[in-house]
Amino acid sequence: MEILHVNEYLDQFNQLIESGQAKPVPAAFKVGVDLGTANIVITVVDEKNDPIAGASECASVVKDGIVVDYIGAVRIVQRLKAKIENQLGCQLTKAATAIPPGIASGNTKVITNVVEAAGFDVTHVLDEPTAAALVLGIDEGAVVDVGGGTTGISILKDGKVIAVEDEPTGGTHMSLVIAGNYGISFDEAEIRKRSGQQERELYPLVRPVVEKMATIVKNAIAGHEVSCIYVVGGAASFQDFEKDFEKVLGIPVIKPLHPLLVTPIGIAWGSGEVVD
Repeated sequence: MEILHVNEYLDQFNQLIESGQAKPVPAAFKVGVDLGTANIVITVVDEKNDPIAGASECASVVKDGIVVDYIGAVRIVQRLKAKIENQLGCQLTKAATAIPPGIASGNTKVITNVVEAAGFDVTHVLDEPTAAALVLGIDEGAVVDVGGGTTGISILKDGKVIAVEDEPTGGTHMSLVIAGNYGISFDEAEIRKRSGQQERELYPLVRPVVEKMATIVKNAIAGHEVSCIYVVGGAASFQDFEKDFEKVLGIPVIKPLHPLLVTPIGIAWGSGEVVD
């Protein structure tokens, strides 16, 4: 999918979330549940992967791919599930979910348990950068998913994922830097970071974190023929994020519109399970 079409698609899905509305329920659809470090998102698409409905909620129940508040995570997924069911007028019964690449199998099981405890049958578990690659429609290059706690990398060749890696450093580390600089709580730092209203003031503070992320990616792709990087994830939302990535990597870096939503959509795309 061309990046312009990707951006149009993402904007369409973002409008569904912000409006709290849904398209008419199709005869069959697919569902994805993304348990992110900073946000939990449920996505519904039709058989052709066109967006139907979505819901998102800020959360701090997952850290670095590990569920640290099981009950809290289940309750958030239940709320979002109920919200979308009310919009569509039907039940959501099956869903795919995703994990950062490289986490332990036990942590994968806990994530699956959360989604199941919220009332879903889990059909597939994808790794997050690979889910993002589905939406971006790329066969070559690398997808970098900058999450709350980690930076995940998937390297693709001839349409196949040939290597994955996940390293600590993400949006959480940005918020810690902001909190330390202003002497404020982590939660207040998160609010300032997310609002975007102080971006010009905040970004110079977190630029070293961005450069560290880029260095992680540079090390991960060493030895591979990667000519382009696609970056997604909420922590990549700063306007100059991709520019600083390019300075470190020395190759083009593409960031789609609404980078937070790419992986959640990809999870639904990759569910492989159509509910009818």
